[in-house]
Amino acid sequence: MTLVARSSLLGTFPAEASKLVVAGLRADGVAVRLNTSTESVRENDDGTFTLALQDQTPDGRSTVTADKVLVSTGRHPALEGLGLESLGFEAQDGQPLTLTTDCTGLVQGVPGTLDTPDEEGEDPWLYAVGDAAGSNFFTHQGKYEARATGDAIAARAKGELSGTPAAWSRYAQTANQHAVPNVVFTDPELAAVGRSVEQAKRDGYNVSSVELPIQVSGSSLHSEHYEGWAQLVVDEDRRVLLGATFAGPDVGELLHAATIAVVGEVPLERLWHAVPSFPTVSEVWLRLLEKYGL
Repeated sequence: MTLVARSSLLGTFPAEASKLVVAGLRADGVAVRLNTSTESVRENDDGTFTLALQDQTPDGRSTVTADKVLVSTGRHPALEGLGLESLGFEAQDGQPLTLTTDCTGLVQGVPGTLDTPDEEGEDPWLYAVGDAAGSNFFTHQGKYEARATGDAIAARAKGELSGTPAAWSRYAQTANQHAVPNVVFTDPELAAVGRSVEQAKRDGYNVSSVELPIQVSGSSLHSEHYEGWAQLVVDEDRRVLLGATFAGPDVGELLHAATIAVVGEVPLERLWHAVPSFPTVSEVWLRLLEKYGL
């Protein structure tokens, strides 16, 4: 099996984390070709396929022959055929139709309605959650959005909600901007929540990070040759976590603790008192805080 990628693999994760996945694929016999473009694909007489690649070989070109070819080109919400066109929504410049929603799931820009329900005129009425909302393509976030939107619809119907609700209230999908957890079920797993270092800097935070291999008593009990990596992203002005990333076998089970710390904006000095049980992989939290300087 050969994996061909035009850029790096899992580029939204820190390089140290994605390197473990690349090593895992290669250990399983997968030929990983990164920063490699596919110029053409042709079917051979015997039913196989030959891919012409532009890569980093000495002459800049090579070929791969395979029995089957799976092409992954991304995804977008399947909004066509729902009648949105009749409401005035149109795809732009040949791109898939997308929707923009506010923090309660209200679709923005519906012709004939206003942007907020407390202005004079026709109240907004169209809501979208999950993939249709076009922001976070995760099952768990879709369920979270549905709960918040359902509560907002009911509250507006009762006259209990108008305008924009407060952040982190039951009507607002605040976690979509600050604390989206996600797990990539590769071998080893990748798990992350919140902002990366780069995202935090773009958002104007005074940010630092601490990272180290996952080498604790719990990891050695988990498996003899456990390899893992962990990172915390810290807002230095408030000394709270903005994000966390883990890479390694079963690190998805570490993620909810990080999600709680990010959502709760737990001060690092208080987080230091959350003592991880010995011997578990969660001991990595103690090592990270110690390296930070606590």
